[in-house]
Amino acid sequence: MFIDPQRDPGWRHVRVSATNGRALPSEHRDLVVDVVGAGRVRSLEEWIPETSTTSLVVVDGGSVVHEWYAEGLGPGTLFLGASMTKSVLAHLIGRAVREGALALTEPVTDHVPEISGTGYDGARVLDVLTMTTGVDWVEDLRDPDSLASLLLACFTDGGESRTLLLEVKARVAPGSRFSYCTADSQVLDWVRERATGRSFAEDVARLWRDLGCTDDAVVGVDGSGVAMAGGALAATARDWAKVALLAVAGTSDSREPLLDPDWVHAAARPAYPFLGVGRLPSSITTHAGFGYHWWPMDDLGTRVTADGSRGQFAAADRATGAVVVKTSQWPFDDFLVDRQARDLSYLGLHALLEAAGSHSQTTKEHVP
Repeated sequence: MFIDPQRDPGWRHVRVSATNGRALPSEHRDLVVDVVGAGRVRSLEEWIPETSTTSLVVVDGGSVVHEWYAEGLGPGTLFLGASMTKSVLAHLIGRAVREGALALTEPVTDHVPEISGTGYDGARVLDVLTMTTGVDWVEDLRDPDSLASLLLACFTDGGESRTLLLEVKARVAPGSRFSYCTADSQVLDWVRERATGRSFAEDVARLWRDLGCTDDAVVGVDGSGVAMAGGALAATARDWAKVALLAVAGTSDSREPLLDPDWVHAAARPAYPFLGVGRLPSSITTHAGFGYHWWPMDDLGTRVTADGSRGQFAAADRATGAVVVKTSQWPFDDFLVDRQARDLSYLGLHALLEAAGSHSQTTKEHVP
């Protein structure tokens, strides 16, 4: 999915300026990748169209080693990250914690008293961060009457999303179960905004500056100007790669520490056993778990990815520093097509991270 705000003036959005751009260097090389899954072996050239890929960027050793775009798209295209936006929000939360503006043990109502008496009463920041609030929510965008669809409509029809959050009820005790919930992300961002005094767009602009992102991004907003922090950030593939690179060690490409090492480690690991890889509902994925709004690809948190609907990924190998960004536009209405494309995408991400990272390891071993 890609965005051109100038050609779609009806899309409510605000711009995130890139003010300190540092382009990733390019050292292109051939990648030999076999994706093993769904009953056979696929080459990279087969995997790209079969998973409806629109862009693919592979970074190794801090350099772009592979870059591909579908026809009509390119390095300047803004790709809608969908729920990859949630992982950007996680970086903002990590920075707020590092700076002492926020603590994970705090009740969300300490910062947003307006949600007292809702399903979020009694939930901590950690609970919304790990989507274990226990609220009564079903993330079903195929049902036009679901709360999830009504929330999304606030950003397409000009409604007030925070008013809708006040309607969310409790179901089970916080910390006792996982349920994928974009409302949790919106509450988390409301808490962050109150704690830092910065809007989502302002805080992303600050992150963009410190990461050295090279292109302006845009984020969708509702009728009151509240950002869809759970799913409406659009950025170039290379800037999405910088988001993933921060998940490797918490530093920018200039080695400036932006996140605490303990935070980076915790964000990439399941917070509870039921958040482990293969422990989530199979309708979501059997190839990842859930951390701090990031998706661990193994229980040790060595590999982790941002994940958005219809195939948006920004994956990182924290051991090798390799990063893969894949954007896609596969059909969503058929859940079986969606599931197979997602499964193949995760298998391909592992293969690409392995191919890129093994090259770095081989190079290091041969340095005299």
